[in-house]
Amino acid sequence: MTIPAKSLNNRYSFKDYQGWPDDERWEIIDGRAYCMTPAPTLRHQRILGMLHVRLEENFRGTPCLPFVAPVDVVFDDYNVVQPDIAVVCDKSKLTEANVQGAPDLVVEIISPSTSLKDRREKKALYERSGVREYLLVYPLEDILERYRLIGSRYEGPDLFNWDETLTLHAFPELTLNLWEIFEKSLPGEAIGPPAK
Repeated sequence: MTIPAKSLNNRYSFKDYQGWPDDERWEIIDGRAYCMTPAPTLRHQRILGMLHVRLEENFRGTPCLPFVAPVDVVFDDYNVVQPDIAVVCDKSKLTEANVQGAPDLVVEIISPSTSLKDRREKKALYERSGVREYLLVYPLEDILERYRLIGSRYEGPDLFNWDETLTLHAFPELTLNLWEIFEKSLPGEAIGPPAK
């Protein structure tokens, strides 16, 4: 579990955050500071890359822009996070330095050290801030969990196995083949290059 690593008695703000060393990655949720170490696994990074490429292809030529970590998403003075992927369609939320306000879509790739924070603190933050869709990807289990904002509350979770397709609620024109994201082959598909 990611444990707040600064003093537990302090309430940290975006101003504090801006003064911390650039070579350290932190998030602030409800004024509590969370250290984002250790570095993600290679599988985490592969899934992140596959998702980002697919989102880039889909949103090319549209107002929506996908961002990959580390990019600061600033919800308010006491909530600054670096989601694995954030898709923002309202360009007025973009500054030179960060995203100001709720992205339309957030993806977090779960690791054992961040699981509880991603499923509890971040989910609550994204829900109350108006993130339209929240995806949690579980590399060890090869599953994906989806929450959809209906009114002011998240509906779900909807669970998807690696061999299914996912149509996004926030972007119904976008369907993801999860076996491609998880880099797996469906039964009956050839693995590797064809024999000569």
